[in-house]
Amino acid sequence: MNNMEVLKSKFKSISPILMAMSLVMVALGLSLFYINAQSTFWSWTLASFLIFIGCLSTVVLFWFLFTKNEQTVENSYKTQDSLYGRWRTPILIVLLIIASVGFLGISHYIAGKFPTPWDVTAGKQHTMTSNTIKLVSSLNKNVELTALHVGTPPKYLQDLFNNYERLSNGFITTQIIDPIENISFAATFGNVVNSDEQKVIVQSDNVRQDVDFTKDLLTEEQLTNAIARVTREPAKVYFLQGHGEYSTSNQGNIGLSTFKQLLDDNNIQSYPLMLGIKPEIPTDCDVLIIAGPKTYLTTQEQTLITNYLRDGGDALFLIEHSLVTTPDQPLTDEQQQLNPSLNEIINQWGLNVESDVVVDLTNHIGNDVGSPATKNYQNHKAITADLDYTFYVRPRSIKIVDGRRPTIKLAVIAATASKDQSWAETNRYLEVQYDAGVDTLGPVPMSYVVLEEHKGRHAGDGVTLKAKSDTRLIVFTDADFLTNVYINQYSNSKMGLNIVNWLADLDYQTLMSSNQIKVERLDLTSQQKRVVVVILFFLPFLIALFGLVVWMKTKVN
Repeated sequence: MNNMEVLKSKFKSISPILMAMSLVMVALGLSLFYINAQSTFWSWTLASFLIFIGCLSTVVLFWFLFTKNEQTVENSYKTQDSLYGRWRTPILIVLLIIASVGFLGISHYIAGKFPTPWDVTAGKQHTMTSNTIKLVSSLNKNVELTALHVGTPPKYLQDLFNNYERLSNGFITTQIIDPIENISFAATFGNVVNSDEQKVIVQSDNVRQDVDFTKDLLTEEQLTNAIARVTREPAKVYFLQGHGEYSTSNQGNIGLSTFKQLLDDNNIQSYPLMLGIKPEIPTDCDVLIIAGPKTYLTTQEQTLITNYLRDGGDALFLIEHSLVTTPDQPLTDEQQQLNPSLNEIINQWGLNVESDVVVDLTNHIGNDVGSPATKNYQNHKAITADLDYTFYVRPRSIKIVDGRRPTIKLAVIAATASKDQSWAETNRYLEVQYDAGVDTLGPVPMSYVVLEEHKGRHAGDGVTLKAKSDTRLIVFTDADFLTNVYINQYSNSKMGLNIVNWLADLDYQTLMSSNQIKVERLDLTSQQKRVVVVILFFLPFLIALFGLVVWMKTKVN
């Protein structure tokens, strides 16, 4: 073999790679031509140059590569005469097809058998909260979600609906309609067609809730609360009034209007209760809330509340702080009667609210050592699970009363976080100093939960009466943490909702927070759009080109 044949052989071995490079040059030239929106090929630009050189090289290499000499043809025939050479390529093709079909089948089976979503969005947009999952997966009645949306519905809305359908085991059905295109169908909901209005209509049986998302994006919190409302009877809580209690209608800093709204959003309806006007507690009262009375209850009111609790009622006591002063301004007899402890009632369930102020020198809000912040919670799943810090303004300490009934069970909810640096200060003249034997060293309990079980009662002659419901009682020695000015700080609001949920014996807990969906618009120029198209083209093009090179190398060899 002379030098010319050696060079020719080496050139032919690398010609597939050169062919691929030529095709890449053509593709790049066409891409630049498309991106820059050139009007003609006949201009001296980089795109035209690449296209011209690439096409010329491709033609030359194609002619050279597939011009075979006699020896090459003879060797090719010899290879084809062998059984292996004749069937090798078809067998490989069949095996590749079988492997591809098998991979697709197995992957689809796994995806259908284990439909676990993989959420890689920054805000976990497609991940439902645990509270929503618990509520939706436990549904036992059909729920219809109908979105009225003019024009093309946003992708996040479709994804949100799909998530609810997936979790509901078939109990939730969804649809998105354009009320302009489907005027007659939209009219069945009794709505006046409005092109600017967007809403979701949640229905179950004959109960309906509308969720408007015209101004803001629809959230998981809104949708879950609506589903809870249409599928379950709302709980009812009554706020005692008439003794200077915090008011749910007060929208100022010391009001409870935000707390009331929080309860309403979680399917808990609130009503005022004036025992001085109508001396009875409604039979539909799920929870009685006594939020910081400033003056004493009458004997009749105390008796009504005591009997209500003995009969299996549930109540939340929010006792306000003991008044403090300075030595030069002693408290009057009238001032000392303010913010009663309600021990006349609470003592009967094993607790006593002390006349002191809980201080914590290391864990407090701002510069006020009398406003302790804590994460020192007892393990009570329904009340304290996943709570961050909560804080309380001038709380009192709570002690357990000896000789309580054996049916009463008690547990601390929250206590001060510090041990040696917190105590119950009995000095009410703003002289904060621990006095051994007088003050109670930390951790100091500031809230308690009480549960009294009522078993069946014997009426004689072997007759057992039906048991009353259990009495549930929670005592916090502060009401300020649920007022408008403090409720949205740290985990105060979640604590407030948790204790009412537990008292009302609700078996679900809707959302405290939701994944805020942020839809960001990506605006591209026309040239940028063409760049995206080119990138999408090059991905499959390079794969095909690689296959072409492999095939050409096989033909050459």
